[in-house]
Amino acid sequence: MSNAAPAAGPTSPAQPGPGGAEYLRVDGELAGQRIDNFLLARVKGVPRSHLYRVLRRGEVRVNKGRVRPSYRLQEGDLVRIPPLRTGEEPPQAQPSRGELARLEQAILYEDERLIAIDKPAGLAVHGGSGLSHGVIEAMRRLRPDLTDLELVHRLDRETSGCLLLAKRRSALRSLHAALRASEVDKRYLALLVGRLPRREVAVDAPLRKNLLRGGERVVRVDPAEGKPARTVFRRLRQIGDLTLVEAQLLTGRTHQIRVHAAHLGTPIAGDEKYGDAAANRRLRAEGLKRLFLHAAALTVPREGKPLRIEAPLPAELAAVLASLDGTAA
Repeated sequence: MSNAAPAAGPTSPAQPGPGGAEYLRVDGELAGQRIDNFLLARVKGVPRSHLYRVLRRGEVRVNKGRVRPSYRLQEGDLVRIPPLRTGEEPPQAQPSRGELARLEQAILYEDERLIAIDKPAGLAVHGGSGLSHGVIEAMRRLRPDLTDLELVHRLDRETSGCLLLAKRRSALRSLHAALRASEVDKRYLALLVGRLPRREVAVDAPLRKNLLRGGERVVRVDPAEGKPARTVFRRLRQIGDLTLVEAQLLTGRTHQIRVHAAHLGTPIAGDEKYGDAAANRRLRAEGLKRLFLHAAALTVPREGKPLRIEAPLPAELAAVLASLDGTAA
């Protein structure tokens, strides 16, 4: 076992502190990066699980305070990194050649600032929680020259469609600012179990994350303690007692569309967490083997003009609609 050597990064020189901790002042190049990604890149040889453990215990501090792994660094932040030692951890499985080729083919758009991919359903956006890797780790392996590649936002593992990655820190900061200012338009296609009461329904229902026994994450509508969450559902087609909708995200909470759809009494088809089990069994006979939720389009500001990126409905979901059309007829 040996002390892990920190890698170089765009921070002020590390200053020793009490007990062997290091103190680093973050400059503008790192503004917007998550603290967990910062640590993973800076401290080599330390198991990922150990880094998350010291974060949870509050041993990593930013401006003398505890932070969550999702905290994004700000210019001028003072980061305390405790002494960390390498541990015995089995080597992590790497993305296969097939996975890398699939992601290469899934690129929808690319310029000097960003990459948009059509994320396949079943692939997480990042590793963790028992997963050795996700989209971001695979894309970094696919494009090792892009040293600052980061996720701009996230999609549920079960959701397919448009996912943005920033190539540069400046692009990441700009896109995050656009997200905070509601300048990024996100449109999803979803199949709901049930009928909407009107052609367009706006849901304004605060959401709160909960952890159930065993660590399973569930999100609930909670008017008292939830965070603001707004979704607009627009009916596109009625297929018997099912409704194909466009869902527009006005905020970006975890599981937002899924929970809001269930809150309306019209859960998303194929949703094993928030959905209708009997309807899901019936729809499996029509070929639905996954969550029917697809990030169909993103519009982002770019040099004063909107850039729209679209991902076609996956073949397996299009086949389900065709089968349901035949049944309804």
